[in-house]
Amino acid sequence: MSNTELAEESMLAVEDFAAMLEESYGTSDSLEGTVIKGTVINIEKDVVTIDVGLKSEGRVPLKEFAAPGQDSDLKIGDTVEVFLERIENASGEAVLSRDKARREEAWEKLEVAFEANERVDGVIFGRVKGGFTVDLSGAVAFLPGSQVDVRPVRDIAPLKGIPQPFQILKMDRRRGNIVVSRRAVLEESRAEARAELIGTLEEGQTLEGVVKNITDYGAFVDLGGVDGLLHVTDIAWRRVNHPSEALTIGETVKVQVIRLNKETQRISLGMKQLETDPWDSLEAKYPLHGKFTGRVTNITDYGAFVELEPGVEGLVHVSEMSWTKKNVHPGKIVSTSQEVEVMVLEVDEARRRISLGLKQCLDNPWESFASTTPVGSEIEGEVKNITEFGLFIGLENDVDGMVHMSDIDWNEPGEKAIQEYKKGDKVKAKVLDIDVEKERVSLGIKQLSEDPFAGANELKKGAVVTCTVTGTQDAGVDVELAEGLTGFIRKGDLSRDRAEQRPDRFAVGDKLDAKITNIDNKTRKVTLSIKAKEVAEEKEAVAQYGSSDAGASLGDILGAAMRKANEGGEE
Repeated sequence: MSNTELAEESMLAVEDFAAMLEESYGTSDSLEGTVIKGTVINIEKDVVTIDVGLKSEGRVPLKEFAAPGQDSDLKIGDTVEVFLERIENASGEAVLSRDKARREEAWEKLEVAFEANERVDGVIFGRVKGGFTVDLSGAVAFLPGSQVDVRPVRDIAPLKGIPQPFQILKMDRRRGNIVVSRRAVLEESRAEARAELIGTLEEGQTLEGVVKNITDYGAFVDLGGVDGLLHVTDIAWRRVNHPSEALTIGETVKVQVIRLNKETQRISLGMKQLETDPWDSLEAKYPLHGKFTGRVTNITDYGAFVELEPGVEGLVHVSEMSWTKKNVHPGKIVSTSQEVEVMVLEVDEARRRISLGLKQCLDNPWESFASTTPVGSEIEGEVKNITEFGLFIGLENDVDGMVHMSDIDWNEPGEKAIQEYKKGDKVKAKVLDIDVEKERVSLGIKQLSEDPFAGANELKKGAVVTCTVTGTQDAGVDVELAEGLTGFIRKGDLSRDRAEQRPDRFAVGDKLDAKITNIDNKTRKVTLSIKAKEVAEEKEAVAQYGSSDAGASLGDILGAAMRKANEGGEE
């Protein structure tokens, strides 16, 4: 055989050997990074030795053959699948991984489930920031804390280590990220159960349920897979300020379906509907003007609510709380939980309203005042308030009387007279009128003395009177005819002679005679005139002692009249 033939034969032998080796072991390009089968040939402590048919065996930690938190049941001779990372490492061993083999298998199955929107089984085995870790048959997924349950879970320990279904929300194989939800599975299951249960419910049906949650406006009751809302107003006929006053979480209660919307799956429940309505035949039980004892349950700006019996409340309006305290907050008159006696003023069964009165059960101070202090009586009290139209005087039993400014003084205008008083002054007054229905007492201060103008009734227009000057002003002279009775003489009426029509020629205290020219009862004014008196005297003298037509002068006539007057005086 030639050398060439020998070389060719040798070349063929090498190629055949390489092909046989590749067939037996595969190449690193075809085997590395894949899942292959092997046989367990030894288990020593925490390490498993596996023969995968390569040049050398590989060693894998025993824990990789067990589920998280569980022991492995692997034994010698078992066939297992492992991931070949490298055919040979520096120690001459094959580098194998059971975890990566399981992960590769799991990823393929999970991708199929994710595309089909199917649930997958997993086990919660650890806690991380923001949530928990879940083993999905080898692949590790993230379970956010908000996706654990439909309601916040305080203790997740009972859920750890238990195989249960999850829904894949997101997955990214390149990054190795998987996000799952347990809540989505529960919500779907609950929705199915809810729809099935709602289909069997009817309005008016009585059920038993468990109080699951309490809010300010009511309680949620679990009816066995579906929740219904028990509103605070439907817990009892009586007033319930907060559901926690009547219910506790976990309590079993009997309820009635009062409203049901199968489309929106909303269920409204009631407890009070299972009891007799206390408003039935209420008018017979609480007749008008009847007096009953109740308990104050709530106080508002406009009144107080009084409970007559559980489920029956009436309103005492602020105007019916006190005979005398008109602008006081109800909380200053009654307090919550206080027992009070009230009178039924009105019952409206259709609107479920009762109007009550508190003051009607007490003596009416206006009636008492009218019986003990009739019109014309004199009283004494303290000025409590001063307004633009008069004085308010505090009387007995918190009754106030009013002195109108026109009843303060006979002579001074009310605007001026009221300025002489201040709060706290003790004053006397006369009762002028009592209106019990309107709760008014009219008083008068000036009525304590006689009306000085009453003397004017004895005077007559045209009479000549003697009066005293009390003051002078540019327009005329103020005079007093009698005690308290005043009059006025205008400047032009001070004398018949224009030169003598000067107010300053009179002094306070001077006495003078004047003729009454007008008496005005409405304005309470008496007008006088000296000039009119002088003119009248002149006319009288002319009539008695001569006529100017006969040739006698006015001086002669007046002289004769004066002489006669003097002669008469001497006689």
